[in-house]
Amino acid sequence: MDCLFCKIVNGEIPSKTIYEDDLIKVFLDINPTTNGDMLIVPKKHYENIMDIDDKLIPHIHNIAKEMFIMLKQKLSVDGLTLVQNNEHGQEIKHYHLHVTPRYTNDEIMQSSNKKILVSVEDVFEQIKN
Repeated sequence: MDCLFCKIVNGEIPSKTIYEDDLIKVFLDINPTTNGDMLIVPKKHYENIMDIDDKLIPHIHNIAKEMFIMLKQKLSVDGLTLVQNNEHGQEIKHYHLHVTPRYTNDEIMQSSNKKILVSVEDVFEQIKN
């Protein structure tokens, strides 16, 4: 398999590993948004949230919580953003959770194309039941 994250998990590509157990590997992102930006990657290849083992998701989030505690202690972070992309926006087709430390001066901006948004009521009507 020609998967970047599988190669990192298997040790074929070096990483700055922060934590590892039988199920996951946590390593620093080589293209960070902020200091301490890291990825939590399952050792088994899952493409996205549609095929990952449901029992693995809570483990990944528990480790994210542990990483947040560690980041608060070691890097004095002010907050944390967790992002997990699926299909559109997913650059590497191996399930992973972005763990991005937040700092009061990081200037990270989230934006959207407000021109394409419809009302919350319209969306609700489309997706309810």
